[in-house]
Amino acid sequence: MEGFHTGQEASSYSTMAKNDLILIEGVLEVLPEGHGFLLSPENGYIPSPDDIYVAQSQIRRFKMRTGDVVCGLCRPPHDDERYFALVRVETINGEPPDKRRETPPFETLVPLFPEERFRLETTPDNLSARVMDLLTPIGKGQRGLIVAPPRTGKTMLLQTIANSITRNHPEVKLIVLLIDERPEEVTDWERKVHGEIVASTFDQPAERHARVAEIVLEKAKRLVEYGNDVVILLDSITRLARAHNSIVERSGRTLTGGIDASAMEKPKRFFGAARNLEDAGSLTIIATALIDTGSRMDQVIFEEFKGTGNMEIHLDRALADKRVFPAIDIHRSGTRREELLIPPQDLNRIIVLRRVLATLSPVEAMQLMLERLAKTKTNAEFLNSLQVESERAASSRR
Repeated sequence: MEGFHTGQEASSYSTMAKNDLILIEGVLEVLPEGHGFLLSPENGYIPSPDDIYVAQSQIRRFKMRTGDVVCGLCRPPHDDERYFALVRVETINGEPPDKRRETPPFETLVPLFPEERFRLETTPDNLSARVMDLLTPIGKGQRGLIVAPPRTGKTMLLQTIANSITRNHPEVKLIVLLIDERPEEVTDWERKVHGEIVASTFDQPAERHARVAEIVLEKAKRLVEYGNDVVILLDSITRLARAHNSIVERSGRTLTGGIDASAMEKPKRFFGAARNLEDAGSLTIIATALIDTGSRMDQVIFEEFKGTGNMEIHLDRALADKRVFPAIDIHRSGTRREELLIPPQDLNRIIVLRRVLATLSPVEAMQLMLERLAKTKTNAEFLNSLQVESERAASSRR
C-alpha cells in the first residue's frame, strides 16, 4: 500500500490503520463483469497494483456507479489474491452510503440555462478576470469554448479562471484535465492552481488520454448528482478528439482532415455533459479548441464543436503579437442568455459598452477596455463611470 496519503480529500487515497483493516478512499470504476476497483488519482486513474477490489455484491447493494468517490475499510489480500479488498463502505461521495440509492442518475435530471454567475473578479490588476466578468460571464452549468491559435495565452486565461473560482467560490469542486500536455506545463499547473490536476502527458498512449477523460467525467457527474457545483477545465478538447480518432474502430466514413466520423462521439458527449440541473448541482466545462495550427484535422474538430457551447471566447493572434493580454477578440466572444447572469442595470451599461467597442478594431477595442479598467478598482466602479459619462453626454446634447 505504498504511496497512500492521510487525509479525507476525495482527490487522493487516504489510509489509517484500524485494527487489521485500513481506511481508504478512491474513485470507483465498475467493470463489465460487475465488480470494480477503487482507483488512485495519484496514478492518473490508471490501473495499478495498489487498486482496491470492490465486490459486485457491494456495488449492487448501494447502487454504486463508475465515478463514485468511495471511502471504506479494506483488508490485505489473501494468499491467492492480488489486490486489497473493500470490506465495508463508510461513505460514498462524502455522504452516508444509503443516500446513493436515493440519488437519481445524472442522465435523468432536467437541464436548465445557467442562472447563477461565477464571480471571476478578484484584485484590481487582474484585468483578464474583470474583462471576462463583463463581456463573457461564466455561469454555473456553462458549456464554454476558448478558441485559440498557438501562443495566444490560453493557458494563462484558463489559470486565471481556475484561480478566480477557487478564491471566490471555495465550495466548488474544481478539476483541471490536461490531455496530451507537456510535463512541464503539468508542473506549472500544479504549482499555480489549487484544485485537482489530472493529466495525461503527450508521451502517454491515446488509450490513456481517453480513459482518464472518461473517469474524470464520471466522477464529476456523481458529484453533481449529490448537489455539488463542479467545474472542469479541459485543455484541450482538440487533443482529446485526436486521441479518440486514433483508437476508435473505423466506421468507414472519414471527414476532411482524416478524422473518422465516429471519433467525435465521445468528445461531444464529454462537452455536452456540461449543464445546470434542476434539483441537483451543476457541471461547468470550459474547454480549449486549437485553430490555425497548420493541421486540417484541428480545424475540422473545431468546426464540429462550433455552436455546441453556450459561451465562446475567441483569442486573437494580432492582439497577442502586440502583447495585449487577454488577447480576447471582443466582437466574436460572448455568452448566450447573459441576461440570466447579469443584473438588468449592469446589462444595460454593458450593451452600451459593446456598441462603443463595436466601432473599433479588435486590437483598439481591447486596448481601450484595458485602459479604462485600469483607471478603476472594481467592475462596479467601472460601470458606474460609464453611467456618469452617458448622463453627461445626454445633458450636453440638450
